[in-house]
Amino acid sequence: MIRKIIQIDEEKCNGCGACAEACHEGAIGMVNGKAKLLKDDYCDGLGDCLPACPTGAISFVEREAAPYDEKAVQKARKSIPSAPMGTESQLGQWPCQIRLIPADAPCFDGAELLIAADCTAYAYAGMHEDFMRGKITLIGCPKLDSADYSEKLKQIIQNSNIRSVTIVRMEVPCCGGLESAAEKALRESGKFIPWQVVTISIDGKIRR
Repeated sequence: MIRKIIQIDEEKCNGCGACAEACHEGAIGMVNGKAKLLKDDYCDGLGDCLPACPTGAISFVEREAAPYDEKAVQKARKSIPSAPMGTESQLGQWPCQIRLIPADAPCFDGAELLIAADCTAYAYAGMHEDFMRGKITLIGCPKLDSADYSEKLKQIIQNSNIRSVTIVRMEVPCCGGLESAAEKALRESGKFIPWQVVTISIDGKIRR
């Protein structure tokens, strides 16, 4: 049948995953770092994913497509196990990668900022409850990313009314780059903001 359905421009897609998160039907997935419409019959054509896309990579088209199968979508939802009580995600925004999120994103205004090495969430079991709850979380790895985080972090701090900064890093040497970038950003922002550094050991303990 001919019907309205989404179309994803892979050239414009930056791989942030916001559309996949916004799609309640599970029609969109990430494949090789790009968003992809996985199943025509899971797309209801309502476009909840459109406003979530920061690059305008998603649009509507009318083409031959399988009809929306609401029963299949509901069945797929029921097959996904729900998280146990007390394990809900505390991620307050998307994207969360330092290099992907815009420096002037509205979520930063009045926020308590968490800057975390991406390994910390895997090493420390209580990351969501102990550090992410009530904060805007930014993650990165200076060993894997070629970008200089300090300039982006400085812009974020200068552009928004950040109330506090918590830096969570691993005890490994490469995480020193993340700590240094955050400290440099705080220093060059010209603002006085309460901040702290927390170090996680490789066996998942907080170093005091």
